[in-house]
Amino acid sequence: MTGPALSRRLGTVDAVALGLGSMIGAGIFAAFAPAAAAAGAGLLVGLVIAAVIAFCNATSSAQLAAQYPTSGGTYIYGREQLGEWPGFLAGWCFVIGKTASCAAMALTAAAYAVPEEWAKPVGVAAVLVLATVNCFGVTRTAALTKLIVVFVLAVLVIVIAVGLPTPAGTVAIGNVLSGGWYGILQSAGLLFFAFAGYARIATMGEEVRDPGRTIPRAIIIALSIVLVLYALVAVALVFTLGPVPLASSRAPLTDLLAAQGVTAPIPLVRAGAAVAALGALLALVAGIGRTTLAMARHSDLPAWLGAVHPRYRVPHHAEIALALVVSVLVLTIDLRGAIGFSSFGVLLYYFVANVSAFTQQPGNRRYPKALQVLGASGCLVLVATLPPVSIVAGLVVVAAGVFYRLARLRRRPARRRD
Repeated sequence: MTGPALSRRLGTVDAVALGLGSMIGAGIFAAFAPAAAAAGAGLLVGLVIAAVIAFCNATSSAQLAAQYPTSGGTYIYGREQLGEWPGFLAGWCFVIGKTASCAAMALTAAAYAVPEEWAKPVGVAAVLVLATVNCFGVTRTAALTKLIVVFVLAVLVIVIAVGLPTPAGTVAIGNVLSGGWYGILQSAGLLFFAFAGYARIATMGEEVRDPGRTIPRAIIIALSIVLVLYALVAVALVFTLGPVPLASSRAPLTDLLAAQGVTAPIPLVRAGAAVAALGALLALVAGIGRTTLAMARHSDLPAWLGAVHPRYRVPHHAEIALALVVSVLVLTIDLRGAIGFSSFGVLLYYFVANVSAFTQQPGNRRYPKALQVLGASGCLVLVATLPPVSIVAGLVVVAAGVFYRLARLRRRPARRRD
């Protein structure tokens, strides 16, 4: 590893806030509608499946992060435990999947905040502004994320209090298994998109104080809080709004309030949705920048991306490049397609994480191997049941990454080749 180190400035509260900021914006406001389209009321079962796999992945990430407290997440874990190629595939899948997530979050924020004709330019503006915030230092990122999380949690408490069904207002949902297991597993894969934010904590291992203790605690705390919120919101949406209206909704939480006849908080919920998506975008930019930094340090991406700002100690070149790519995606992609593509990349990323954790020595183990077997198997099953267009697009982009690395290896001196 070359280049200056990043500064360890983040404590447990900072790390939990970054994880919450990443997950809440992605899941609550973006993933339930496509999950309902795939499985109807079966999304409730899909949510449980996604939660179990997310927990397995979280324990693997926590176990690995304690052994390798440096930037890069599973890119580093895969390299150290399995070899350079598995590490590269994990890093590449993370970067491409989360880059799509950035675009999805920018579009989500703009959709709630401005009229449709202004959504794309406002989404680009959001990307550029938040990338600039990240470039001024990770402590500013954490401080802003904590403010966002507090506001969004307050909004969600209002939504849950108003939206939970009453005996008289509960709609008939039918058999939750009526859509079949394929649809349920597809909904789980789409809902997994909502749980992936805890990876942001592990990718920032080089900036966390006492990482061996802080990272595992922060991952489990953030995931547990989000699980409770998702379960309450899912029950409210399915039993109050109904599976069919939910599947076609562009703004499920505001539609939920309207269905209950409570319209006064809707402007606040719209603001909360926009702020939550921006919070996720803020943390995503930070996490992708650190993985890109790690890949550049190991010559798997151009060395220019490995620069660390001499004053603010952030990977500013990586974050500038990311902002430009995401801005192009915001202008060209569809929100729901981005969720499927993101899930494809992130599930493969966690497959490598589970296999890496499975190979750790007893002295570095914190959780039983059965969790890693379940997590790895679950990731592969959910990838196979994603929408076909997401699978095809994902395979094409992964293949492009493989060819890129092969070309770089051919240009290296023979002594440095794998």
